Amino acid sequence: MNILSYSINQLKGLYDISGVEVGQHFYWQIGSFQIHGQVLITSWVVIAILLGSAAIAVRSPQTIPTGGQNFFEYVLEFIRDVSKTQIGEEYRPWVPFIGTMFLFIFVSNWSGALLPWKIIQLPHGELAAPTNDINTTVALALLTSVAYFYAGLTKKGLGYFGKYIQPTPILLPINILEDFTKPLSLSFRLFGNILADELVVVVLVSLVPLVVPIPVMFLGLFTSGIQALIFATLAAAYIGESLEGHH
Repeated sequence: MNILSYSINQLKGLYDISGVEVGQHFYWQIGSFQIHGQVLITSWVVIAILLGSAAIAVRSPQTIPTGGQNFFEYVLEFIRDVSKTQIGEEYRPWVPFIGTMFLFIFVSNWSGALLPWKIIQLPHGELAAPTNDINTTVALALLTSVAYFYAGLTKKGLGYFGKYIQPTPILLPINILEDFTKPLSLSFRLFGNILADELVVVVLVSLVPLVVPIPVMFLGLFTSGIQALIFATLAAAYIGESLEGHH
């Protein structure tokens, strides 16, 4: 009974931690669920930007690309190279997934640095980049986990789970723990970097509103792009690991 009570108290503590928030959030109440409204609003804006850009790029394709088409083909080649380098020869089916991850995170990160979200008044809370919210980054990390499990199971069937006892069954707990730490590290790395960058800019603007924040904002654009690349590269590496197995 003492052990049971201790376990219940521990679970209550974890539940309290899950309610911790950074800043004030704007919620939509749908039935018995509370949804982060500001995340959906900014995510829809990012998705609209991506869909609009894609529609413009494929509207009138030319045999010899110029201008915008040339730029988008360069982006596609870049994503292909990242996928091929990390996954190997079986990379082609995964280019759309890796590309979607990279572009969504990249545009989301940059939107926090370029778009004046805070001038839009909400009943409470404030708008920010979608990746500034832990719920978004956790969702992206869980999608990555589903993707590499799907890749391994599709290629190897139930034999995929044999990796957990390689090279020795003694490593079974560590190999299982690794699959939990992958989405945690992906989500918290992205969330922490984007949140820290926006907080630094806000603090500097409040202290020195004219000149000093500008270099920091440019640095934020650079680090935002790097974070998108790191996330996409790690996602591709995990998929490639599932397809190849442990050696």
